[in-house]
Amino acid sequence: MPNQPVIEVKKLTKVYQVGDVAVHALRGIDLEVKPGEFLAIMGASGSGKSTFMNLLGCLDQPTSGEYFLDGVVVSALTKDEYADIRNQKIGFVFQGFNLLPRTSALENVELPLMYDRLHRIRNPRQAAIQSLERVGLGDRMDHIPNQLSGGQQQRVAIARALVNQPAILLADEPTGNLDSRTSIEVISVFQELNEQGITVILVTHEQDLARYARRIVHLRDGLVLKDTAVQSQKSARNDLQLWKQEEFE
Repeated sequence: MPNQPVIEVKKLTKVYQVGDVAVHALRGIDLEVKPGEFLAIMGASGSGKSTFMNLLGCLDQPTSGEYFLDGVVVSALTKDEYADIRNQKIGFVFQGFNLLPRTSALENVELPLMYDRLHRIRNPRQAAIQSLERVGLGDRMDHIPNQLSGGQQQRVAIARALVNQPAILLADEPTGNLDSRTSIEVISVFQELNEQGITVILVTHEQDLARYARRIVHLRDGLVLKDTAVQSQKSARNDLQLWKQEEFE
């Protein structure tokens, strides 16, 4: 089905037991994400956005409800099947870059392919090179993390997330450790990837960054409070050009 959602959740709940207290982190979320969307998830601390991202990323399992990822009923999978679909379908970008410090950019990007038990990627080295070129780091492949700027390190992390050719890219506060300009540079990479057809889900607490997405979902108390299309999506590429012009004035 060409227009099948890449993500669909129905009545998704998550309850944590803390001592004798049941904490209802998610209270029944319904959401669809179509292929090629750029979605921002927002919410205050305790709104459920981190729990929701963990479920979408197959890092945790729901208490109840259904989750379909690229047409697969994830909520019915075994632990091993969970790990396989996570490695095949999802790329993760986190606030901390999580790069191995004494390892080159190329080797960092190759790392997820060590867990490709199905051997979908036939030439891991070439796939890693292409991923780094895709994020504009073709000339930094041999550099270790401390030879790279914060923005470059995050781009290595994005390349690592792309190397398995995932159906969806999940970015959890990916600019949290970066300054304003570098944040826009990283968001520009996400917009370019989205323009190439990759589905991007961005968790952020910053309204300004969310405006670079095409759709914003607000969570509150474990429920979807608002789900709105962005009427005038900001262009990170244009904002970077304006920034450069101001520097020369």
